[in-house]
Amino acid sequence: MSSLREHLWFHSAFMSLHRDQRDRDIFAASPLVDESASSGNIQRLRTRDQSILIHSLHSQSLQNSAHVWVRGQGAVLVDQDGKEYLDAISGLWNVILGHGRRELVDAAASQMSRLAYASGYTGSSNLPSIELGERLSELCYPSMGGFFFGTGGAEAVDAAVKTARWWWKLQSQGDKIAVIGRQYGYHGTGMVAMSATGLPAYWPMFEPRIPNFEIVESPYPYRFNAESHRRGKDDLRSPGIIAADLVEEAILRLGAGQVACVIAEPVQGAGGVIVPPDDYWPRLRAICTQHNVLLIADEIITGFGRTGDWFGLSRWNVEPDLVCFAKGITNGSIPLSGVGFRRDIADAIRSAEGRQTWMHAATCSGHPVACAVALATLDVLQSEGLLERVISLGERLRSGLASLESLSHVGQTRGVGLMAAVELVSDRSSRAEYRPEERIGPRVHAAAQARGMFSRLRGDVFNLAPCYVSTESQIDSIVEILGESIREVTGD
Repeated sequence: MSSLREHLWFHSAFMSLHRDQRDRDIFAASPLVDESASSGNIQRLRTRDQSILIHSLHSQSLQNSAHVWVRGQGAVLVDQDGKEYLDAISGLWNVILGHGRRELVDAAASQMSRLAYASGYTGSSNLPSIELGERLSELCYPSMGGFFFGTGGAEAVDAAVKTARWWWKLQSQGDKIAVIGRQYGYHGTGMVAMSATGLPAYWPMFEPRIPNFEIVESPYPYRFNAESHRRGKDDLRSPGIIAADLVEEAILRLGAGQVACVIAEPVQGAGGVIVPPDDYWPRLRAICTQHNVLLIADEIITGFGRTGDWFGLSRWNVEPDLVCFAKGITNGSIPLSGVGFRRDIADAIRSAEGRQTWMHAATCSGHPVACAVALATLDVLQSEGLLERVISLGERLRSGLASLESLSHVGQTRGVGLMAAVELVSDRSSRAEYRPEERIGPRVHAAAQARGMFSRLRGDVFNLAPCYVSTESQIDSIVEILGESIREVTGD
């Protein structure tokens, strides 16, 4: 066993040196900034942007000082001023191989020169999509028997929820339509995905949400009050079991004959990198099986190595009935998402005819260029041993972040694999949160940017998900910059 660890360590160290040299060579060979986006043009660029574009989660105040990103290489982004920033969130959790991967450019160009697009509707197919499906069947949960491809995570969630309802209608149980999501869960901003999302900030201006969506409390170790849910002094259940049992209570309250599925992230990502207790997922799997409810794993963030496993539920030896994926499958370089279906569900889709046909579709389903890039991404993940690197870098990151718990306003640091969070609090002993108007999280984020690091927040929770090819020194810099930024804002 020790020889295997030594082999993995030497392999990881060799690949790190190779990546460092490659990144230096590429940066040296080409200018950092396009002339059209030089610092003298920044205000003009922002004016052009604001006059025509509507951005995701649009905030005019943020857009007034927006970066115009012009280059990326490895774990570094470069803005219009030529300033370099550590990309501490991998784009949006998706640039797992780092920026500027020539292998993906070549894969896309090669496929585009042969077949840039063809319909993936029934009656048509293409070689890259077939090969990607076969490859995923080797890497994904053994129970998966078929894959559908789309273009974005919310689209995958939509397909999975629709499939759950379709499945129960096929079983002559058409009343099973309800969907259970969780507080702090994030599944996207389409109407289906938003209705399953447990972050209320996404709801108000789009209400009413789709009916028959229920949100239950998150298994959030730092915030979950297990004692408030105990059924008496003899209730000795662990917090993880109690949190899972809240899902069962929702199923029983709604009626098992009314519930189609539970959708949940193995580790809640955008909600604050919430890692559940180890007994939570096995219990949730048992509950869904017992009550004949499909379990959908939203692995849009956790898929393809982010937790150190190919897919996140493997950590707890649990398999879902459907799995949603996106983001890292193409390193964020071209849109691609998908759903994996349990074998009997996949077989039922294949055999259904007439009015029972699985009437779901996407213009770019099985897009040949996207699938070719996905295959190249998987090649790099395997050839460079990056899942092993996620484990070693993740341990380094969490160890460094743990040192920040000496600061009086750091309530908790947490994470798994190469995803982590630092939760800031106004009072550590009571775990009291800051008032929203104090804007502690955004101020720390601004201070981090001033020091050359860019990431994402959920309120006063600072999320981190570095690229898998980050160097050890870059991981250390993330910790150092975040620590300095917290001290500046909180006065620690």
